[in-house]
Amino acid sequence: MDPHDLYSAADAERLVPEPPKRVDAPVRTPFERDRARVVHAASSRRLAAKTQVVGPASDDFVRNRLTHSLEVAQVARDLSRALGSQPDIAETAALAHDLGHPPFGHNGEQLLASVSEPCGGFEGNAQTLRLLTRLEAKTVDAEGRSVGLNLTRATLDACTKYPWERADAEPAGGVHADGTPRGGVKFGVYPDDVPVFAWFRTGSPAGPDGGPGRRRCLEAQVMDLADDVAYSVHDVEDGVVAGKIDLTRLDLAAVGESVRAWYVPDADDDTLAEVLAGLRAVGSWPTRAHDGSRAGLAALKNLTSDLIGRFCGDVQAATFAGAQGPFVRYAADLVVPRTTLLEISLLKGVAAHYVMQTDERLSLMERQRDLLAGLVDVLLARGPEVLDRPFADDWREAADDAGRLRVVVDQVASLTDASAVAWHARLCAGAHPDLPAG
Repeated sequence: MDPHDLYSAADAERLVPEPPKRVDAPVRTPFERDRARVVHAASSRRLAAKTQVVGPASDDFVRNRLTHSLEVAQVARDLSRALGSQPDIAETAALAHDLGHPPFGHNGEQLLASVSEPCGGFEGNAQTLRLLTRLEAKTVDAEGRSVGLNLTRATLDACTKYPWERADAEPAGGVHADGTPRGGVKFGVYPDDVPVFAWFRTGSPAGPDGGPGRRRCLEAQVMDLADDVAYSVHDVEDGVVAGKIDLTRLDLAAVGESVRAWYVPDADDDTLAEVLAGLRAVGSWPTRAHDGSRAGLAALKNLTSDLIGRFCGDVQAATFAGAQGPFVRYAADLVVPRTTLLEISLLKGVAAHYVMQTDERLSLMERQRDLLAGLVDVLLARGPEVLDRPFADDWREAADDAGRLRVVVDQVASLTDASAVAWHARLCAGAHPDLPAG
């Protein structure tokens, strides 16, 4: 069966109806059109200059938010296709999942969450929804208001990693995959974006009390797992190439401390030793230190491929064993075995211990937060005089100080690392020390 046939007309509906394309244009499904809109969005291009783990200007090899998103999209598409769901939906969600990240990654997100308390807080996933449904101009409604990319209901739902408001979020805890402490709660929608959120969540299962449910659709679960898989294997790959990780000489006790502190608090040393033994049994796991040769690089790529295949294959098997399907929307849930979760967490712990916990990196992060705080202050003081035209228009339409603060946060979140440094240099009387402009 064609996966598209498993989705209803309501799944393919857009907030603003659109006329059919030219009769001589290539025929595409609504979900293929969604993917194209995200690929061509300005916000997608900006990801190339936004921090993933370290700044994109620090090295030619380092991954940025765009390359990470492309890798997540590939994993999500393959897993979705294997499950029999519509791969374009999961791939689009993966391509979009980091669009709302501000300059300097989760570090910038932490600062904006702090300064935006008066207007309802900041969260990268909620900002992604705001971009897709408001800020990224593609379609306007009958009153001339932007509805963003006007994606289908199923795609917007798949893009929503945390389908609840801030007031319904659980207490913060742990860290992000790049090692930044979770400074704020995780949620997926701001108060003034609730109407469109309610529209695309139509049909989602209700919660135990009969109110809005928190369950994610299957395609969002696929996107989330693909993000974890990509983080776990690619951060280790980067660390090996940089000479910071030797997979033949891991300090399991130290790595275990990072795993428990950051990801899985109840993972004891004996369990992690068994997990590491299982990973070492993968045929491509190295038996000698990486030497930087082409043969060594090829072996490392083979390990990356084998690990991704291992994780996704085990999840696929567990998901098929857990339900009859079809594996679309709310008909089933993704099943991640405990062993797979621990294997992914162990690899994250390796990267955390050997790459992310350095005094130099922590000092840089503090300077980045100072820069963004200064930029927010000056934009609030000068308003539409210095804002980009769309945000200047939003400022003039804002009803109160909270609304104007949200506009400034939207503007700052849209900047790349380099443009944030450049804006600070232009508006705040000089360049910020030790932060490269590009």
